[in-house]
Amino acid sequence: MQRQIIDKIEQFDTIIIHRHVRPDPDAYGSQMGLQKLIQHNYPTKKVYAVGEHEPSLDFLGTPDVIADDVYEGALIIVTDTANTERVDDMRYTTGAALIKIDHHPNDDVYGDIVWVDTTASSVSELIFDFFELGQQEKGWTLPTASARLLYAGIIGDTGRFRYPSATLKTFTAAGKLITYDFDREALYNGMYELERKVLQLQGYIYQNFTMDENGTGRMDITRDVLEQFNTTASEASLLVSSLGNVKDMKAWVMFIEEADSIRIRLRSKGPVINGLAKEFGGGGHPLASGASAANWDEANASYQRLQEICK
Repeated sequence: MQRQIIDKIEQFDTIIIHRHVRPDPDAYGSQMGLQKLIQHNYPTKKVYAVGEHEPSLDFLGTPDVIADDVYEGALIIVTDTANTERVDDMRYTTGAALIKIDHHPNDDVYGDIVWVDTTASSVSELIFDFFELGQQEKGWTLPTASARLLYAGIIGDTGRFRYPSATLKTFTAAGKLITYDFDREALYNGMYELERKVLQLQGYIYQNFTMDENGTGRMDITRDVLEQFNTTASEASLLVSSLGNVKDMKAWVMFIEEADSIRIRLRSKGPVINGLAKEFGGGGHPLASGASAANWDEANASYQRLQEICK
């Protein structure tokens, strides 16, 4: 599969890389890390990374803005995106060929070439694997900018190597990536430093979450709460893992109210929750998933399902 992707990359002069909406470090890391890897080894090709920018990820980079006609005859690669409805920028369907690279369950099979490995900690880890094959067979080299992005993606999706998804292969890849000359401390600061208002919201979460007798946690962040702390839904989403520090917590949901929907952010220390996310039109990993509810009745129904799972 990886060799087929290399062949496709070599066939096209224009390559456009997409990822999912509401990007996280692995979305940016895999997308832009791959972009810089291709640009570095094929300098005559035009390689773009597109999608709506997430300001909290300024430290990683900003996407390209391109016209519709750039897609004509282009190779499209979508990274870290399980479902077509979550692809950022629907123009991904207008190219000449489409490749999917992902590590989520392959429930929505799309693309002319599909490379999905659910054993990988992150798509950034897969891109590093991809580089090593290119290094072996094509003499590729990895630019430092790409190494930094891939490392950030691995760190982000493994929770700094705390999650079970971090395997020996993950640590080996990370060990190779830190041999490149980038500032890890500055990268960590970019990923984990929070503005005072977000930390104050985190304090509110610790004071107001609930947990039932079976270890099912819940936190509602309404639009009024967001306004109270002058924070955005995206900033609140950065705090979803906070309740993992609570003793006896099995799984939890954070509801974040937006203008037209309610984000459902699910996390678990054991019970499998991605099936629940799928029930509400979302998806993700067994221990980290997300979905959306149209209203609070749907949100409450998803919480009741989570309670059943934790029993």
